[in-house]
Amino acid sequence: MTRIARRTVLALALSLPLAALAAASAKTYFPPAGSWEHKNPAALGLDPAKLAEAIAYASSHETERAKDFSDQQQTFGQPLGSLPTKRAATNGVVIYKGYVVAEFGDTHFVDPTYSVAKSMLSTVAGVAVRDGKIPDLNQPVVQLVQDGGYASPHNAAITWKHHLQQESEWEGSMWGKNADFIGREAFGAGERKPRQTGAPGTYYEYNDARINRFALSLLRVFGKPVPEVFQQEVMDPIGASNTWKWVPYTNSYVDINGKLMPSVSGGTRWGGGMWINSWDMARFGYLWLRGGAWNGRQILPPDYVKAALSPSEHGPDYGYLWWLNTKGKNLPGLPATAYAALGAGSNDIVVSPEHDLVIVWRWHAGNTAEFAKRVIAAIKQK
Repeated sequence: MTRIARRTVLALALSLPLAALAAASAKTYFPPAGSWEHKNPAALGLDPAKLAEAIAYASSHETERAKDFSDQQQTFGQPLGSLPTKRAATNGVVIYKGYVVAEFGDTHFVDPTYSVAKSMLSTVAGVAVRDGKIPDLNQPVVQLVQDGGYASPHNAAITWKHHLQQESEWEGSMWGKNADFIGREAFGAGERKPRQTGAPGTYYEYNDARINRFALSLLRVFGKPVPEVFQQEVMDPIGASNTWKWVPYTNSYVDINGKLMPSVSGGTRWGGGMWINSWDMARFGYLWLRGGAWNGRQILPPDYVKAALSPSEHGPDYGYLWWLNTKGKNLPGLPATAYAALGAGSNDIVVSPEHDLVIVWRWHAGNTAEFAKRVIAAIKQK
């Protein structure tokens, strides 16, 4: 494959047919379970000095969030689940052309990753589409989930796509937290002023109670815990470790066919959530960089990946629980094709298909694009 053709594959991967993607991935490196090949940055055309400058910048910009999570309740409200007693310092991994070219900090430390879990829920939804569990994302959820959560005329109009784009306007309470997000005790600094709820699909709102309703609906359609699906259908196939865990709230258990099963959250706002190390986050980001394919196996349907990375009508450049950059605002200075899974803290995964690049940067201060811009500056122009 010529250099020009390779760049074309990387830039347009999401729009290629499955056969073309498979052919393109035939020469693509995928790290086996338990290891990830490191390469000398210079051997891949990177400027070592500029890359070192980027790492120095990232490692010196740590978040002001408390290391013992003592600020959790003030920031997010009364917790429902457990939290660790300490977190790691800022750390990160840089994957270029599939290889590790840089890492810093304690990248093996298992920490909550907050709303990165939303992008993981999107991935589980993609598996449901692949397997026919959700035959049509424009279908009202109530057609598949009849547990009372969509019984009202308002909620009955909510589709799977509305949930994925955070435009559901779902009304109700999940695990003791109301979807209206009013009240500092329950929601901390994230509380909002009262407003009129709109019709489903007409208004974007970043809302963890509604995302938790979406997670419960995924549990219903699979008939088994979402973490089990995520492990079997995503994390095991991409060679992730066995150290990550998706922790439920203490009260988020439901009866599924006579068995008590946990329903997980799309964040760590009220404790629990996805606890994971930076290497497993990098593998997850690399799966999306490769268009949902891994070493010849198409884990996510290409059409789903393409739709997930397309902006919604009302969101702030938002796809299916992924932050996009088509307007150049969410990731300033990065290409319009770049996208990210962003978690509080900050715990972030940035993907730039144009640069064949995945960056994990955790517990940092400032916009995540600042680190990525410095890494991209190290890529020598040819």
